[in-house]
Amino acid sequence: MAGMIGLLLTAAVIFPQSGDDQLRVETPSSSSAAVRLEDVEVVGRPLDSMISDFVREVAAPNNGRGLARWRDPVCVGVANLQREPAQYIVDRVSEIADDLGLKAGKPGCTPNALVVATSDGAATANAMVEESPRTFRIGGSGMDRGRESLRRFRASDRPVRWWNVSMPVDSDTGMRAVRIPGDCSGSCIKGFEMAPVVPVFAASRLNSQIVDDIFRTIVIIDVDQVANVTIQQLADYVAMVTFAQIDPDSDTSAYASILNIFTQPADAESLTDWDKAYLAGLYAAERGHVSTRVARSEIVDAIRREHVLLKNEEEK
Repeated sequence: MAGMIGLLLTAAVIFPQSGDDQLRVETPSSSSAAVRLEDVEVVGRPLDSMISDFVREVAAPNNGRGLARWRDPVCVGVANLQREPAQYIVDRVSEIADDLGLKAGKPGCTPNALVVATSDGAATANAMVEESPRTFRIGGSGMDRGRESLRRFRASDRPVRWWNVSMPVDSDTGMRAVRIPGDCSGSCIKGFEMAPVVPVFAASRLNSQIVDDIFRTIVIIDVDQVANVTIQQLADYVAMVTFAQIDPDSDTSAYASILNIFTQPADAESLTDWDKAYLAGLYAAERGHVSTRVARSEIVDAIRREHVLLKNEEEK
């Protein structure tokens, strides 16, 4: 396992020496359509209320921070899978990135969205964290979900586990807005680490120019536990937890979502309208609200608008 992190980050697609770890590639049947977002309105609850509950259930921002999303580019890498399923996951996740308005990294780029297949998810997670703890917890304020969440990531028995690292940045320039260990300014006097200087272009008590960007995601797939899902289901699941900060303990059973494939595999062959609206709303939302409540409301409104667009496209 020595040098594992460095090895995994050397190329966009990495294939194993042997064929031990494999995933089946199946094209989902067109006869069983996923449950659409508008189909669930018959339960009598206002759609806006259901969207708010969905956001509240799945969203997992870092402590004290707003919901983060990616800034270009996104380079997807897959390790320890045979060529066909590995390339499918890279292509599918990159396609979803493009749908969200993100640029995918060119072939040979260094992955910042890394998918690792293994026969023992917990052992692989533990080895990766032990070897390179700074990959998971850099040490800057608001950059991850904390020590306890990392402990659960390592100990989990889930078929798929993930870890997002984000950065508070200047929304105008994309430059880092927090200090991390090793930072200094000027002559770098020992013991005096300085935070980055962020010029303020519009002072306000209601809004901030500091927003949160995801810049690294690690997804670990336990291949022995994903045998009952198709490669498209798995790829779309990976995309969902890569492009948004999703709570691994969320209960989405009341919604048609790709997040249910390991408990209700028939619910979704791919990203559902719920999932698409959530991701599109997250990436369409204006950010910078100081109030967490207002920020979430803005995302709910963006998701609602995306739902209307999805519905109108299906009715054409």
